[in-house]
Amino acid sequence: MTRTLTRRRFIRISAAAASLGALSAGHPVRAEVAPVTWRGTMLGAVATMEIHGEDRSRAERLIALACAEARRLERLFSLYLDESALVALNRTGVLIDPAAEMVDLLSTSQHYSTLTGGLFDVTVQPLWELYANHFARDDADPAGPVATEIGAAVARVGSHRLSVSRDRIVMPKGMVITLNGIAQGYVTDKVVDLLRAHGVSHSLVDMGEARAIGARPDGRPWDVGIADPDIVGQTKTVLPIIDRAVSTSGGYGCQFDAKARFNHLFDPKSGGCALRYRSVTTVSRSATAADALSTAFSLMPEDEIRSLLPRVDVDRVHLIDEAGKPVELSA
Repeated sequence: MTRTLTRRRFIRISAAAASLGALSAGHPVRAEVAPVTWRGTMLGAVATMEIHGEDRSRAERLIALACAEARRLERLFSLYLDESALVALNRTGVLIDPAAEMVDLLSTSQHYSTLTGGLFDVTVQPLWELYANHFARDDADPAGPVATEIGAAVARVGSHRLSVSRDRIVMPKGMVITLNGIAQGYVTDKVVDLLRAHGVSHSLVDMGEARAIGARPDGRPWDVGIADPDIVGQTKTVLPIIDRAVSTSGGYGCQFDAKARFNHLFDPKSGGCALRYRSVTTVSRSATAADALSTAFSLMPEDEIRSLLPRVDVDRVHLIDEAGKPVELSA
């Protein structure tokens, strides 16, 4: 039996969708203020860029540059491109003379692992493989994998055992890395850096995570929606943001079983799945931080999240608890 597992995030970018609708509706818009919008896929997710305040031909050239940079990074970080650097590392256990961005991202991942007491960990891929293979079987036990299988997978997890340097990256035999919990944010940040370097001051970028450059040209904030965990394609609430990134993690994005007891948000210590919240949304200056910490916070009680906020680059956290009640935590 083949199962199609969806991505873990369903962030709806209201501003981009609204702009596309306005442009396609045939309403007259002055050429010098009309946004230039791109939509495609990046790292297995729907991706968008919306640039305001630029000459159309210049904006299109900048989008082409940004897409080329994002594709270059995708060839480093993708778990699904056969020629990617990550696939090569997982296959051989070593990368000699790795790209600077791979060193940077893995070092950053280890930093967030330390900050969260190991709850963010890029080496949880053995757990994903275990649960995906278990529930792909026609005779899958609805109680999930047995304890011995989970224990064997957990024994292969632990990013502190990665050796990361500018010369080489080495990992123990049996370890497998996934960067799906941080690479989208990192690529978003790199695209934002590129656009800023070319003078862009009003843009919304989403390479799997959303980040705004400045405000809208009229000074209003961008609207980024938090998905309703119960209704695909619906928005639970909308966050106004200026110069901030937003990331949402929720078990609803990738569930292995019909009763939604098992999902892709794994506890690296126990091998269990996150069921504490329906979704966790982080707002930060950095899409990388927002991405990694929305994952880790999915495994933490509220008091631990509150105690960590002063030490991380997160302005606020929006939780939807098990009962569907929204809770906001601020730094």
